This record gives sequence, C-alpha cells and structure tokens, in this order.
Amino acid sequence: MLDVTGPMDVFATANRILVEAGRVPAPQDPAAGPAYRLQTVAVTAAPLRLLGGLQVLPDRTFDEFAEGIDTVVVPGGPHTREHMGPQIDWLHRVESSVRRIASVCTGAFVLAEAGLLDDRRATTHWESCDRLARRYPRIRLERDALYVKHEHVYTSAGITAGIDLCLALVEEDLGRDLALAVARELVVFLKRPGGQSQFSTHLLSQMVEPGPIADLMEWIVENLDQDLRVELLAERVAMSPRHFARVFTREVGETPARFVELARLDAARRLLTDSAEPLEQVAARSGFQNAEQLRRSFRRHLSVTPREYRRLH
Repeated sequence: MLDVTGPMDVFATANRILVEAGRVPAPQDPAAGPAYRLQTVAVTAAPLRLLGGLQVLPDRTFDEFAEGIDTVVVPGGPHTREHMGPQIDWLHRVESSVRRIASVCTGAFVLAEAGLLDDRRATTHWESCDRLARRYPRIRLERDALYVKHEHVYTSAGITAGIDLCLALVEEDLGRDLALAVARELVVFLKRPGGQSQFSTHLLSQMVEPGPIADLMEWIVENLDQDLRVELLAERVAMSPRHFARVFTREVGETPARFVELARLDAARRLLTDSAEPLEQVAARSGFQNAEQLRRSFRRHLSVTPREYRRLH
C-alpha cells in the first residue's frame, strides 16, 4: 500500500501547502493541484485491492492514457513480475514523451524488464537486490542507496523509500523549502540521519535488543571523533575485550571494529553530500585519521573515491 499511497501523499501535501500558503487558489478537482495532478493508471478501470486490503479505483486505463504525462511512478509488490506485461507495453509508449520515470521498491523490475535500467545506476529493496542483479546484469546496481537518479530514470529502495524519493522530486521541482515543509507535515526526514542509505548504522543500532550493546552503539554513532578501539569500548560496558568482541558480534552481526568503520563511513557520506568541506575536514569530523584512510574506506566498501561519491550524490 505504501508504494502507492506514500508517493501520492507527498505530492498531495505539496499541493495543499501551496494552497494554504495563499500562493495559489484551491482547485475544483480534488485530484488536481497547483503543482501536481495525481492520476492512477492500471490495466482496467476495476478496483484494485492492495496488500493490506485497501482498494484503489484507477482514474484511467493504459489504453486511454498515454499523453500529457510529466512523471510516472511505478510501485512494486510481491507479485510484480506476474503482471508486468501490460505495464511494459505502456511504458514503451509513453517513455519518449514523459519528463521522468520512477520506481518504488520492486517496481524496479518493471523498469528493468522494459530496458529502462540498462547501463544505468539503480536500486531496489535490499531483499531483492540479488535477484535484480542476476536477472538484469546490465544494471549498475547500488545496493545501499535509498534512491538513485540516473538521467531521467529514478529508482528507490523498499516501500517507505518511495517517500524519500518523492520528497527529492518535490525539492527538484519546487525547492528545498517546500520539500522540507512537506517532510515536516508528514513527520519524516527530508534527509534521514543515516544518510541516503538503506543500511545506516543508526538503523542497525535500533535493530539490536535494548541493553548495554545497543546503548554503546548509539554512543559510538554520536562520538565518532573519540578513540574507539575495542579495548576502550569493552571498558565502557565493563567486559573483557575478548568477551566484548564475542557478545558484540553475536548481537550486531558485525565486529566492533567493522561497526565503527561503517558508522564513520555513514558520517562521511552525509558530510560529502550536504557540505562543501574539504576531505581532510570530512575525515576528521567523521573520525578517520586522515583523508587517505577515508579514501581507503570508501574504496573498500563503496568502490568509489570520496570525490567521486560527492560528485554522484
């Protein structure tokens, strides 16, 4: 359901904020707005029952709607592959005339089958990355990204990441201030604390059972410029280094040293995306010893240099 309703709510909220701010008159048509006119399109006009039980009545069918479209958003779901034939035919008809095409979650499989992701960077739900990579080897898959833009094609990670993607589209269209107002209205982040990543260490720390290790993980994320050697971390939770390493790895699924490096990498990615600080300063603020150590970490985990990452993102 969120693959469909999340993005729609982002665009509808942008419309409403513009009207309430007095910048434009309220439209007569509930589906229309000052910035976006929202339409659902499907194979037939019959009601669609989404997972969870919500029914959607499509506005148009593929046969009657192929012109005057600005943005296409393709949602995903567990049975996406079984029903992609008509969608692909329709995408081929409209692709040359629309400004941009986006997918949410496993909607990426529809774009891939249509050939729209060949030789492009893209992402999907983390559980489906291996399947996407095997089935469509020409995709330059970014497994970790919340969303990816390559030329006029956008893809997002799983489910709620569609909201992140559509906030980025609103920012692209109408500016950061409005996108931030929409995010505040929806009580979500315009940019998540973990950066634009499916696998932030902030999220990982929330997945661990409450207790000393979870508390320590939160402390690490907030104190990346400290000395975070295993011996000192073990001391903070009153364990021997060997016992601490075993307990941490069992509960977290990562060694303490790897978690620290990933947390510093998260921080560096946010700084590279959101600031113009030089690499030495980015390295220092995120806890790396120097810019060279930062570069090695980026190469090891992301296969790009920090400068390349900043240019891409």
